[in-house]
Amino acid sequence: MTDSIMNKAATMEIPINSNGDTGTLTEDDSLEQDLQQVMVSGPNLNETSIVSGGYGGTAEGIIPTSSIKGSNMHHSSSSSSMTAEETTRGVAVEKLETVKKWGLNTYKCTKQMISERFGRGSRTVDLELEAQIEVLRDTKRKYENVLRLARALTNHFYNMVQTQHALGDTFADLSQKSPELRDEFGYNAETQKLLCKNGETLLGAINFFVSSINTLVNKTMEDTLMTIKMYENARLEYDAYRSDLEELSMGPRDAVAMARIESAQQQYQVQKEKYERLRSDVAIKLKFLEENKVKVMHKQLLLFHNAISAYFAGNQQQLEQTLKQFNVKLKPPGADKPSWLEEQ
Repeated sequence: MTDSIMNKAATMEIPINSNGDTGTLTEDDSLEQDLQQVMVSGPNLNETSIVSGGYGGTAEGIIPTSSIKGSNMHHSSSSSSMTAEETTRGVAVEKLETVKKWGLNTYKCTKQMISERFGRGSRTVDLELEAQIEVLRDTKRKYENVLRLARALTNHFYNMVQTQHALGDTFADLSQKSPELRDEFGYNAETQKLLCKNGETLLGAINFFVSSINTLVNKTMEDTLMTIKMYENARLEYDAYRSDLEELSMGPRDAVAMARIESAQQQYQVQKEKYERLRSDVAIKLKFLEENKVKVMHKQLLLFHNAISAYFAGNQQQLEQTLKQFNVKLKPPGADKPSWLEEQ
């Protein structure tokens, strides 16, 4: 019986028409009856045996479990077993239906995508929104370049400050050990220490600039682009179901075709509402992103300019005042150093 069922399942073909709907199977009823018969005639857990003599023992060591369990327990076990089988079967059917819907949706979207690529299918386009999306992607690429250069500047300037710090320590040491050049080494040591202090202050401003740009690019803009990606997927699904409905509407109008048209109309309406909702979300996020970008960049560019100008003008007071103006807090010395555990 099982071999017969496996042969039938192996040779079954599921025809797919032009709309992606599966055809009817002529052997569904007989296959279902065979499956039910196999389930009924399968092994019953209540009739299993316990072998007390181990593997290869004699028949005398076999104790039927029916002699241990009472009739009430047998009836209860049978009922719970049937309930478990029904639950399992229901879950399997639900999963199969989910996979079927996913496969059908994927087929329709792939068909629509190929049609658009080869110029055979129509595509819904919002010209104003598409232009704004393209501007955002171009802006993100340019801001990523600014972020890359600012990080490079931070690394180079950090190395210069460290060099100035080491040079100041060396000058101070030589000032103590060279009496004939004590004043000269001392002046240079004080100068390098002052430059190092101002450099650390400028590094704090640049790090704040880099952190703010990184948040804008990799969090705020990226979040909007994720919504745009969802919108583009919804647009593809909407066009796929729209094309499917148009194709069905041009076909015959018998009872079966009308039922399919009604089902396609419902699915099209669902996709249309999803598409319009995401289009509205994208428009709102683009508006808020533009406002946030202008506000953030206005503050950060002013900070960057004032800090750089004050440092290279040698105006320590103005440099410190700039950090206070923009609420930039410097990290204490050694805060960036890794712990002893991280160095292991």
